[in-house]
Amino acid sequence: MPVLDDLRQIRSAWISKISNRLARGEGLRASLRDELEQFYGRLIQSVESGDPAWINPVIAQWVQARTTSELEENKSSLGPVIDQLLFLSYETANENLDSAAALDLIGAVLPIYSHAFDYAANLEIDLRIDHITAELEKARDVLERLDKSKSDFISIAAHELKTPLTLIEGYAAMLEEQIKQSPIQADTMLKGIDNGTRRLQEIIDDMIDVSLIDNNLLALNFQPLWLNRLLDVISQEVQQTVTDRDLELTIRRFAGSDEMIFADSERIYQALRNVIQNAIKFTPDGGMIHVDGRKLPGFVEIIIQDTGIGIDVENHTKIFEKFGRLGSVSLHSSGKTKFKGGGPGLGLPITKGIIEAHGGAIWVESDGYDEVRCPGTTFHILIPFRKEPPEENIARFFSARAIMNREKPIEFAKPDSVEEN
Repeated sequence: MPVLDDLRQIRSAWISKISNRLARGEGLRASLRDELEQFYGRLIQSVESGDPAWINPVIAQWVQARTTSELEENKSSLGPVIDQLLFLSYETANENLDSAAALDLIGAVLPIYSHAFDYAANLEIDLRIDHITAELEKARDVLERLDKSKSDFISIAAHELKTPLTLIEGYAAMLEEQIKQSPIQADTMLKGIDNGTRRLQEIIDDMIDVSLIDNNLLALNFQPLWLNRLLDVISQEVQQTVTDRDLELTIRRFAGSDEMIFADSERIYQALRNVIQNAIKFTPDGGMIHVDGRKLPGFVEIIIQDTGIGIDVENHTKIFEKFGRLGSVSLHSSGKTKFKGGGPGLGLPITKGIIEAHGGAIWVESDGYDEVRCPGTTFHILIPFRKEPPEENIARFFSARAIMNREKPIEFAKPDSVEEN
């Protein structure tokens, strides 16, 4: 067949023209040339056999090569590419053959290109449907997890709120009776009411903090702080729990902990306390919690390591999601530091929000969850090492205060180093 001879004659010219037109860069051009060789070989087989389906494997390969981003944006349809291949076939034939031979060649390949166009369109529709179906399935899974998280939170929040409310109600009733009999012995009941009220306030404050973080409304008040002072305060706060549960808490002196930096001291204290309390909660009685750190370029890193029950690798990011580690309702109580005790599941998400609002980062390392082997968990917290407040108005405030007091620029005295507990 003369058409087949003509197709073989212009093969090299056609491949060179299209690879130069469609690809930039020698590496990409070489790869494209290989694919065009396959396409053209099957084009010849289709003409020779009269069966356009010979071209299908190459078209299928090109369609399947579409990336997820292209599918999501509905880009890179193969139709325009096939149109351009047909046009360049006509252009190449006119440049290398007489007009009659060129027309015969185009007439022979046109049905094959038409078939390739329809075949590619059908494959792309199927691929697009599969992609949308998969995305809908993912969305359904996310919604189911979100719905379950909300249901879990409602159940646990109700339990968390009910416990201190019951405490307050019980002590108030006892106090009422006690006052009638002996007003002097009312201290115990008043203390119980106070504990229940404070626990309620903590839960409500956590809910408000999560709402602020979710809506990017968490305001930071940058002031001078020393990390060793914050750690010392936290150590004193949890000391009774550490003693009661026979835990060993050590806080090591590390570079940067005794230097003044600017951050929101209340929020950083809240974040560090959450992580240390978390370590206490998931470390069995008799275990150890060790706080260390180091100074890095532009940051100070705080490392909180425990000998607790650990965290499964697949949950290393989940624990920083709201309600990510709620656990069983039966374990929840007003005592947040009991072994595996409950909580509304907001402490670590709040910590992450606080640290990231400062421009820092937090992540966790653990070999897995095992209540027998106790592989332990290590939290890493990066806090920017700011020597000046980030906001200009705060910097101006400190400068103005120094001028008003006729002072030199403020130099804060070094506090005592963090002591080991």
